Amino acid sequence: MKALPVGTDALFVEVASGEEAQALLADLLRRRAEGSLTVREIVPAARTVLLDGLSDPARLAAELTSRPVPPVPPRTAGTVEIPVRYDGPDLADVAAHWGVPEAEVARIHADAEFRVAFCGFAPGFGYLTGLPARYEAPRRSTPRTSVPAGSVALAGPYTGVYPRPSPGGWQLIGTTDVVLWDHTREPAALLSPGTRVRFVPVAPTGPAT
Repeated sequence: MKALPVGTDALFVEVASGEEAQALLADLLRRRAEGSLTVREIVPAARTVLLDGLSDPARLAAELTSRPVPPVPPRTAGTVEIPVRYDGPDLADVAAHWGVPEAEVARIHADAEFRVAFCGFAPGFGYLTGLPARYEAPRRSTPRTSVPAGSVALAGPYTGVYPRPSPGGWQLIGTTDVVLWDHTREPAALLSPGTRVRFVPVAPTGPAT
C-alpha cells in the first residue's frame, strides 16, 4: 500500500488490487460511521481511494501503511435487488465468449453477488464486481453511439447499468426499468460504493397482442 499526500488535507491511497480497494473502502466507511475517522469525502476507484478533508493526513498515512488491509466484512442486510430482463443484443456474443448457452449467461450473472467497487462515467453509474474471473468479457471492438438507459452491461471484470442514454462500448446483456439516478431523490444515486447488489431475472416483455 502507498499513501501519497494531495495538497494539505488529502491523501491518495494506492493498493494492489480491486479487492483490496474495496476492503479498504469498507474499513474507512466503517471507521467514519463509528466516529474514529474524520474525513469530508472518500472517493474510491479501481485500485485507489482518495480521502479529502483530513486534519492530519501524515498520521493517517503512517497508520494505513503500517498494517495490512482488513478483509471485506461479511454480507449484511440491505442488498439492492435489480430486476433485469436478459434480452440484450450482445447476449449471444457473451455466451460464445464464455462457452455456454445464452440462457446460462442469465443464470450465471443472476447467481453472483455483486458489490459496487466505485462510481464514475456518468451520475449513478456503478462499477460492480462479483463475477468470477473466468467470466470477464471484452469490450466491443466498435462502441455504440447510443446505449439505452437501463442497459445491463459487462466489460472486463465489471457489471454496470447505464443510468441514461449515452455512448458505450460495454457488452449489453439485459435491461432494467430501475431508475439509477434521480435528482429529486435522496440520495439521488441508487448505488454507492460498497453497496451490495443482486440481479433478479424477470420475463422479457413481449409484443402486445
